[in-house]
Amino acid sequence: MLDYANFDEVFGSPVGNPYNKQALQEIETFRKGSDGVLFIDRVLNALGLSKAKSYPPKNDTALRNLHKTLCEADISTHHRLSIFYYLLLDTDGHDNRAQFSTRFANASGVPKNYQIFMKGLWLLDHHKFERALEHVTHPSLTPDFADEIVTTFARNNPTLALAYFHTVQPVLKTHDALELLFNALALASVTEALAFSRTHPAAVREQLFRRLVSSVLDAQAGDDTARRAIELVGLSLDADEEAWLETYLLEGDGKRLKNAQDTLLMRKLATGRYTEAVKEKGLGGRWGVVIEGLKSGIGGRTL
Repeated sequence: MLDYANFDEVFGSPVGNPYNKQALQEIETFRKGSDGVLFIDRVLNALGLSKAKSYPPKNDTALRNLHKTLCEADISTHHRLSIFYYLLLDTDGHDNRAQFSTRFANASGVPKNYQIFMKGLWLLDHHKFERALEHVTHPSLTPDFADEIVTTFARNNPTLALAYFHTVQPVLKTHDALELLFNALALASVTEALAFSRTHPAAVREQLFRRLVSSVLDAQAGDDTARRAIELVGLSLDADEEAWLETYLLEGDGKRLKNAQDTLLMRKLATGRYTEAVKEKGLGGRWGVVIEGLKSGIGGRTL
């Protein structure tokens, strides 16, 4: 059995420092592109090791000090070995040491699910998002760092955020993660986004509903936006949602959105409220013709 307290048994002898100037710059670039926090930073922080600020180690001495810190830390062996495994992923390919991390994991007994999760976090930290998705959605894992994973995917590839959410079904705890996920849902399917909003308490649900309407009306013109607008006005809304739509577009911030008035009119037409539609004022252009046609067809009758 490998002795993880022996530096050379973990990192090999001679190790050769994989954290050269280029590698350090790349890691810092990835960190800056991740709002200043890598997933390995979050892992170390969760284990009470954030004060070390030791990743990435700047030289061989720093790597040895980090190894010593991890060996002496009051953490489980599985967590300790998992961090070593993450560090060894950085060394794979250095000095022709292909798959050195895998050999270490097998020799030291890092549980398979720990390997999968840490490899997923390493891939996220190195912005290899599609490959990361394969790891962090593995059925053997619990949804740790789910909010941060959703946020990372959503900011880089919203489709991956949806794939992660639908596969893992995590309970999100932060407003930012919820908002970013909902934006991705709204882009993919207005109907699905509405269904998702209905799973939340009334106050949050109303906020999400307004965000859904805004995401459709504030989007750039195009075929996809037109499709989503048609989907929006044709939704099967309950009484609360119907009231939220009208209040938002008539009195709230939504009244400043382009096509707010058109959307309300289209909604009335889509739901058969023709009498209300013909009472609309100040509608010119194509809507003026439509309304006049409705007036002629209704002939003053109440529908």
